[in-house]
Amino acid sequence: MNAVEIEEAISILSEQEFDPVEFPYAFLEAFGNKETTIKRLRTGNNNKSNIDGGVLQHNNIHIAVSEEGRVTEVLKQLKESPATTKAKAKFILATDGKEFQAEDLNSGETVSCDYRSFHDHFG
Repeated sequence: MNAVEIEEAISILSEQEFDPVEFPYAFLEAFGNKETTIKRLRTGNNNKSNIDGGVLQHNNIHIAVSEEGRVTEVLKQLKESPATTKAKAKFILATDGKEFQAEDLNSGETVSCDYRSFHDHFG
């Protein structure tokens, strides 16, 4: 996928009704992950997350959907998680469908915004 396709897929995702179970997979799919990769993460074969509701993609991202109002707390859990470090995740992301927070673990750059506008931060 090129940057334009990713931006379009992320925009569509942010406009859809939030589904806490499907969000991590839809987010990864929007960034061009293959169906087989998503299937392996969904079945748990490649998902080594130690966070409830978490999805951890090796060498990429650790995503977790939190209860409403606990996004900051869950992002901190993702950052401090030994699984995040072991899998060499570059990004962490937490959302409750209302708030969206993410961090680039290499640069320290963060995104904190309303869920519906997260697509504005992935250009």
